Amino acid sequence: MADEKVIQNALKNILHPKFKKPLIDLGMIRNLSISGGNVNLTLALKSRHGPLQEKFLREIKETVGAIDGVLKVQVDVTTLSPDEINRLFPKIPLKGIEKVRNFIAVASGKGGVGKTTVAVNLALAFAKQGFRTGLLDADVYGPSVPLMLDLPEALEEEQGMAIPREKFGLRIVSMGMTAGQNEAFIWRGPLVAKMIRRLLGQVKWGALDYLVIDLPPGTGDPSITVAQAIPQASILMVTTPQNLSLADVRRAITLFRKHNLHIAGLIENMSYFQISHTAKPIEIFGRGGGKKLSRETGIPLLGAVPIDLDLGKGGENGIPLMVSAPDSEIGLIFQQVARKLSEKQRAVI
Repeated sequence: MADEKVIQNALKNILHPKFKKPLIDLGMIRNLSISGGNVNLTLALKSRHGPLQEKFLREIKETVGAIDGVLKVQVDVTTLSPDEINRLFPKIPLKGIEKVRNFIAVASGKGGVGKTTVAVNLALAFAKQGFRTGLLDADVYGPSVPLMLDLPEALEEEQGMAIPREKFGLRIVSMGMTAGQNEAFIWRGPLVAKMIRRLLGQVKWGALDYLVIDLPPGTGDPSITVAQAIPQASILMVTTPQNLSLADVRRAITLFRKHNLHIAGLIENMSYFQISHTAKPIEIFGRGGGKKLSRETGIPLLGAVPIDLDLGKGGENGIPLMVSAPDSEIGLIFQQVARKLSEKQRAVI
């Protein structure tokens, strides 16, 4: 029968290439047990699909299998807990966002639901309530914030750091300010992550209470990649009432939760259309979709925004509704959403 001490000492020769330390000392080899000539243990990794898995498995089986008395080596593979991942693989703080207290990432399961309109007006609502606020247009495929805020100029740099544009009390950065407005954007996963880290880390955001981030639409890799690059982000999901939008948002919620990202709330856009204050609301895209999704997922519905001509015009003339009519019915809805999110953040702190 093999000796446990001998096996443990042998396993100390298997080092993690990044840390130069034994896997067993890092807690990545665990649950060692011996039954006759059979050795069982568990290999805990950051990801089951990581590039080092085959290497570690091969080294463990070769190392332990060469010990006298060992007849068979069984290795079970599992993943490290989030706390263990944070301990072993701490994220390097990005210089540009060292003084940003809270991150709100605005996401949607599909395009065309008014996600950017929500992000812009939510950022302005935070600013109106006295919070120091930044707005990052991280939609690398179709950055539209420069058009919505009439900011055609490219960003300036100072000592290798981009300087946000300031308008309406916001500090603003967009991909549309780093490349021509009419250029096409073709990005693949790794390049998306690299660019987002640049927009976060190589920008002089300064001291901010909130950085609102407009994520790419959809349920694919880019949106997850962007969200994972943002430390401690709270996700605000934007939907419309119709079933197609709800189905896409459900998929997005599942993906975000799978990657341990916090979803702070839902906002239903295009809830209804009202010709006048006395007329009955016309529910063009259906009714109660946001409430239904909230009940299904347990995610609070923070606000329902009706279809409004002034809200649409704000995206065309460079003056958003939260600037032209902050105390209008819709302006007050955005202020209410901002207030609920800030209360949630204080509760967490």
